Amino acid sequence: MDFFSRRRFLRRGLIITGLAALARNGVAAVVTPRATEGPFYPTPVMRFNDTDNDLVKVRGKVEEAGGEVIHLHGNIRSKSGQPLVGYRIEIWQCDVNGKYLHSGDDNNIEYDTGFQGFGYDITDADGAYRFKTIKPTPYPGRTPHIHVKVLDGRREKLTTQFYIADEPSNRSDGVFRRMSVTEADSVSMVFVMNEGLLTTNIDLIV
Repeated sequence: MDFFSRRRFLRRGLIITGLAALARNGVAAVVTPRATEGPFYPTPVMRFNDTDNDLVKVRGKVEEAGGEVIHLHGNIRSKSGQPLVGYRIEIWQCDVNGKYLHSGDDNNIEYDTGFQGFGYDITDADGAYRFKTIKPTPYPGRTPHIHVKVLDGRREKLTTQFYIADEPSNRSDGVFRRMSVTEADSVSMVFVMNEGLLTTNIDLIV
């Protein structure tokens, strides 16, 4: 049984075990695994003036981002289950061409200037956040992913990455493979169509 098949087998076992636990005492939340920030976190001077939670439209530009638009949302909670209100959540990722909004990305690819590349949201009274962005695309040497950072004021609480569930290239990605099956599932995006919108939900526990 190869690594990917073993993950699927273990996932099915975890689902069965989890359902049994739910019937008894409820399922404990998985603390969101940390991951490397990576070399392409865009500093403030690199970002567009528009840094809101809609990454597919840059204010003042006519064109919208290339790529498959997704709606990413979820809740941020403490380990005890309390919603974390007023937290800042940032995301950044490469564009549809595989290029980051970062001066250090020297790949000979033209950047999609219709893609914001970086954005943030502030959690509401329920600890909820939401983004409109593109489905992540491959970057040389990495599986498709979205970088995520959570801050309480200026204090960084979490840096992690989101992945596409069951993406074949996950199996060869060094960062992804460091996680347990349960950890990987907690940051893997499963997409569903919701009123014509491609939507995914990832809850964060910090």
